[in-house]
Amino acid sequence: MILPYRKSHGREAVELYQQTGRKAIPWQKSLVKHIMAIGRGGLWKHQKFGFSVPRRNGKSEIIAVRELWGLEHGERICHTAHRTDTSRNGWLNLCRLLTDAGYVELGRKKKDEPDPENGFRTNKQQGREEITLIRTGGKICFRTRTRNSGLGQGFDLLVIDEAQEYTDDQETALIYTVSDSKNPQTLFCGTPPTPVSSGTVFLKMRNEALAGETFETGWAEWSIDRQTDNLLDRELWYLTNPSLGYHLAERVVQSEIRHDKGAVLDFNIQRLGLWIQYNLQSAISESEWGELKETPSVLSTLTGKLFVGIKYGHDGANVSMSIAVRTGDDRIFVEAIDCRSVRDGNDWILGFLASAEWESVVVDGDNGNGILSRSMKDMGMKAPILPTVKEVILANAAFEQALQAGRVCHMGQPSLAQAVANCEKRAIGANGGFGYKSLHDNIDISLMDSAIFAYWACANYKPRVKQRLRY
Repeated sequence: MILPYRKSHGREAVELYQQTGRKAIPWQKSLVKHIMAIGRGGLWKHQKFGFSVPRRNGKSEIIAVRELWGLEHGERICHTAHRTDTSRNGWLNLCRLLTDAGYVELGRKKKDEPDPENGFRTNKQQGREEITLIRTGGKICFRTRTRNSGLGQGFDLLVIDEAQEYTDDQETALIYTVSDSKNPQTLFCGTPPTPVSSGTVFLKMRNEALAGETFETGWAEWSIDRQTDNLLDRELWYLTNPSLGYHLAERVVQSEIRHDKGAVLDFNIQRLGLWIQYNLQSAISESEWGELKETPSVLSTLTGKLFVGIKYGHDGANVSMSIAVRTGDDRIFVEAIDCRSVRDGNDWILGFLASAEWESVVVDGDNGNGILSRSMKDMGMKAPILPTVKEVILANAAFEQALQAGRVCHMGQPSLAQAVANCEKRAIGANGGFGYKSLHDNIDISLMDSAIFAYWACANYKPRVKQRLRY
């Protein structure tokens, strides 16, 4: 989505960039031209511009071209990223570009000593990196995004790197930092969000731009429109990776291919640019959950003992309990027992456990599992399972797969349905693990979590096989 224009600073910016010895490739030149299009009065045609390119295609160089031009023209720039190392790498890259272009990094200024026009100064402090160009006064700061980042500061150019992780509260803190500029511009640079991406703004921006619901906004992406299992389709590689055949080689792409379920989706997102609508709606839709609803007759098919899941909420306010049990056709039936304030104590939980025939209990939540475990021991009950972080990740993944395969069923409880149909994924750990969080403050996700743990305990249960002795 590019607005019509006649003039652009793009060629000038690319020529400046290439003075460093680096060469912009065709798609980069074209995109920079669109980003730096100007209209009446020399104002940016696109006050906002977002672009999404699969990984390792050189999208960071687009940002560097724009920032280098901005420094040369005295702009105040803020470059933000989701991770500290990404922000610092942006600073290191721009320092190298300036040095390669013939600029000299200056040390501490000496009294009465004039600064050379081709000099620049930097602040190297981790998390507070800055560059100031002496001749023009252009200045750029590099920051990791937080809820309060950028408050009280004003810029001409705002860069949102790793835009797939850009959240609504971060936007609230940063959106007004370019308001006092006479010619502001905000750039969004990223890849499509994965199932565990926390951002919402980038996806909203894309949807609105493609629907024609934006003003003075540009959008560019390289992507497929639906998931494919044919990961060896080289035509798709070239369609979605504009640097393939330049600095990105086919053998590198081929080495990324794996065929397990999660890896296929990841390749579609990270390498083929697939956009999946994870963040603007519940990770599990109301209709998906509704399709798994059973009639009361399912109760007559339940077999075996109960499996109990108990979750103490992250905020320490509530605790929830659910049960799971197998059906005659080897599905797993789940149902919520209750969600109560932690202030009510554990007597209602212990009372249920004392009266029910259960095989195992899973308890999660550091703010309550220790007390409950001791109480169960005092009452002569079997010790509960206290899942590790790895096991929590496995439980959530197993529940998601069971939903997709139709191996879960329920009776349509409104409270559980409300929690399930108003959730989104959250990252757990550093290796792609996920859990769930509520889309709304007034809906307690602990009820869903307790059902997930009950399901996991039931699904993993292996009955003891009686040993037979033969003589």
